[in-house]
Amino acid sequence: MVPIGVPLPRGLALPPLPSWPWRITWAYLGLVLFLPIGGMALKAAHVGPSQFWALATTPEALATYKISFGLAFVAALINGFFGLIIAWALVRTQFPGKRILSALIDLPFALPTAVAGLALSAVYSSNGWIGAPLLAMFGIKVSFTWLGVAVAMIFISLPFVVRSVEPVLEALEVDQEEAAWCLGANRSQTLFRVVLPQLSPAILSGIAQGYSRAVGEYGSVVMISSNVPFRDLITPTLIIQKLEEFDFDGATVIGMVMLIFSLLSLVVINGIQVWGRNWEANPSKS
Repeated sequence: MVPIGVPLPRGLALPPLPSWPWRITWAYLGLVLFLPIGGMALKAAHVGPSQFWALATTPEALATYKISFGLAFVAALINGFFGLIIAWALVRTQFPGKRILSALIDLPFALPTAVAGLALSAVYSSNGWIGAPLLAMFGIKVSFTWLGVAVAMIFISLPFVVRSVEPVLEALEVDQEEAAWCLGANRSQTLFRVVLPQLSPAILSGIAQGYSRAVGEYGSVVMISSNVPFRDLITPTLIIQKLEEFDFDGATVIGMVMLIFSLLSLVVINGIQVWGRNWEANPSKS
């Protein structure tokens, strides 16, 4: 055996790696991923183009798209702003309880969504710690409204922005900021012209991932919303209602719409990541 770090003698080659893992990869992914998706696509295709369009664009379905996609977009933008601030605090500042806070950022990943929805509905209900003062002082009702849906989406998608920005911010060289200060740039100029351009790919990637996660969220949202059509009903809940009504064609078509959106979201996320890598390799041409 040749020790690690020692170059191989001339003429000696390492044994070839086994080629069977790629076969297991295709077989496993085909069984647990591609086969179910393909089955749903075939069932949706069986409906026919005209019927597919009719089921996908019913007034009830369009209302859920506006709520799910619109509120998810708002939640992603809010998390993009506050997620950047939180990541900056975790990387660039020291404060009591920093390690505990860093660990708690990942809580929405580990917490069951139904438990998250139950906790949010208790806190933001009409007699909750936050919901009661908002209702009494401002007349704002959170639970069982579209505002509660937005709160749940913000809760479950926050870690994506923080964890996307944090490693990039850690790798960011402080020397560039010091050089900008030496050249006469103030804090705002340094932030907007030196720091943020380098963090933009990570911020956009975190926003896109959080947006995709919020659109498909069900467990926490269904607990804090009234699930009333044309009011705060989200698309995943509509699919469940279609199944309960034995409207399998309608549920399949709406599920296919969500699948198409998910694929488009993956394309956008991968494009942002590729753009970020190209920017890091050659920022002057990006």
